[in-house]
Amino acid sequence: MYPKELEKAFRTLAEDGVKTTEIFVNSHCELSGPYLAEMLAVQKEYGVDVVSVHPFTCPIEPLFFTEYERRVPDVIDYHKRFFEYMNRFGARFFVLHGNKPQNPCPEERYFERFLKLQDAAESFGVCVVQENVQRCTGRDLGFLVRMKNALGEKAAFVLDTKQAHRSGYDPKELVLALGSSIRHVHYSDFGENGDCLKFGLGDYDNRALFEALKANGYNGCLILELYRNGYGQDSELAENCRSLQEYLDKNGFN
Repeated sequence: MYPKELEKAFRTLAEDGVKTTEIFVNSHCELSGPYLAEMLAVQKEYGVDVVSVHPFTCPIEPLFFTEYERRVPDVIDYHKRFFEYMNRFGARFFVLHGNKPQNPCPEERYFERFLKLQDAAESFGVCVVQENVQRCTGRDLGFLVRMKNALGEKAAFVLDTKQAHRSGYDPKELVLALGSSIRHVHYSDFGENGDCLKFGLGDYDNRALFEALKANGYNGCLILELYRNGYGQDSELAENCRSLQEYLDKNGFN
């Protein structure tokens, strides 16, 4: 709903009956003070389950993976502000874009740094999930598999279906390769008209994707994630969310 202010967007969705959300924090000032208070008030009033938090700082996340060691504790300390914010809402997952290919980083270092951030998150009772973003290092399925093998239970991922398509993968490939390490899903439909469509507007085999997720033990949420040009009125988001929920319930994917 960008560029509508965060608390206004959150209230709009809540008033339209959306009960499960991901918060995309758009500015540092929204982590505290009156903006936080308004968000918490809306959550309490409408009983919204805030599952995950996405930071506005993803463009500078490559700083965490550079050779300049002094940056590492500073970046972790700053991310603790997000983890504290998550605790206020009861959110479980923190979405990380991670490094970019333009910033060379040995995989061993990448995995070590991710582990440090994961350990910090766990001290707050939350989990960092690596996203498969096309412009980032995590676009490569081979990399994600090696990350899973290197970190074991500490490895956790968010599958973004449109980012999978943009990276040249069928989302089912990621499900089959990463299995139970997928903890969260950003969903949009896919077809001739684009890769960030409302549910039902694409021609992708969604049933096969949902069956693969279920077969691999996925029991998390599907967050309908659309860019602003992917819908018209704000109310269309809640309407499409209900359509997706009805399909999942009808076909035993709830």
